Amino acid sequence: MDKLHFEGKISSVQPRIRVTRSFDQFSHTYLGYAVRLEGELENRPSTFSVGIGKAAQAKHQLKVNDVISGSCLPVADPSLEPVEFYKVSKLQVVSVGEAGSHSEPWELIAPELEIYRERGHRRLAARTYDTKCSSCCWGVRMAVEIIIDQWDPRGRVDYRDETFCYGPLSCKHYKAGAKRRVEGRKGMVYVEEDWVDEEMTGHREPDE
Repeated sequence: MDKLHFEGKISSVQPRIRVTRSFDQFSHTYLGYAVRLEGELENRPSTFSVGIGKAAQAKHQLKVNDVISGSCLPVADPSLEPVEFYKVSKLQVVSVGEAGSHSEPWELIAPELEIYRERGHRRLAARTYDTKCSSCCWGVRMAVEIIIDQWDPRGRVDYRDETFCYGPLSCKHYKAGAKRRVEGRKGMVYVEEDWVDEEMTGHREPDE
């Protein structure tokens, strides 16, 4: 398939992460960064998201309001990706935009993926993410793969999106939303209680 040309103004740069769940267990795969754009895809007006790698973000230091261009492909399996396009090549910064918000939501240059891993996340209500946090470098919408029976990884697998926050615990916009439920074998259901978030972020001070 020929690659598609794109150009657009960045509305968010966030970590690009996949979560694999199996009842009360979960793991993360750090894929790079998700860049949301408003611009043109194959010369047609569009709002879309592209996935870039860690090295590309380190080189270009992309942030909200920058204008970029490049070539990309549709993702092979949308269930496993939080973006619509990936395998970006010929990435260029067309123009550097004005600085975004330095407080909630933080529209800063997204830090290295290791920083996100060190900080840990807590669940974030999907509505809050959509209305308050979609441009914040600490917000993230993750692709989630759920292995229903951990003893039969080749069996039934479900997919969904989940939203999380890596930002300061004192953020005025933050709302946790409903507890996450994960289906397991033989109709069992695991409910992820608040202590999971507290354990993930308990090493941070309120303003960190």
